[in-house]
Amino acid sequence: MGIHLTSVAGEDWTDPGEGGWAEVAAALDADLVRRGLAPFRAAGAPERFEEKSVAGMAGFGDLCRRVLTREEADLVGGWTVLVPVPLPEPLRLPFETSYDDEAVVAGAPEVQRAAERLASAIALPPEIGGNGGPGGIGGVAGPGAVPGAAGALRLTGWFLDGGAERAAAVRPGPWSRDRDTAFHVALYLRAARHAIRHGCPLVYG
Repeated sequence: MGIHLTSVAGEDWTDPGEGGWAEVAAALDADLVRRGLAPFRAAGAPERFEEKSVAGMAGFGDLCRRVLTREEADLVGGWTVLVPVPLPEPLRLPFETSYDDEAVVAGAPEVQRAAERLASAIALPPEIGGNGGPGGIGGVAGPGAVPGAAGALRLTGWFLDGGAERAAAVRPGPWSRDRDTAFHVALYLRAARHAIRHGCPLVYG
């Protein structure tokens, strides 16, 4: 089980056919224009992001409530569409998605700031949060090697297949005491950074 989080290429973002996000894209652009901002144009074919949320959320929720404001906690894990433009608050749109009856659009800059605070609170190594290329914890290659910032299920596989456990033995810390929580912090931080870096939306689907 679990739910997939994937990036959306420009042609799919504006495709009015089944599986496209044209209605959400148009509603987002209308909101941006109302605020005097330029419409959002998704990158054509960015490097693909794909991960699967399969870990327990209880510890992550507790961390959010401890570290973030209520609004920030709702923002980090409450969106269904993430876009690389600043949004003062999430935009709720009456369009059904794969996992909800509405589309909740959040700005990646806001999600990144909140996720960075969570990462700091658990001393998440920068490599796990996607700040840098692949390599071992502390930059040393070996059994704790951390996957690169994008690709098919790289972070998910690293946590599920023992990579995080091996890394924790090399560099223990608050992050390693609850690896389900560390996974979700890294997931949302990597997602926000990927959206901003590559100019693409990310969606659950």
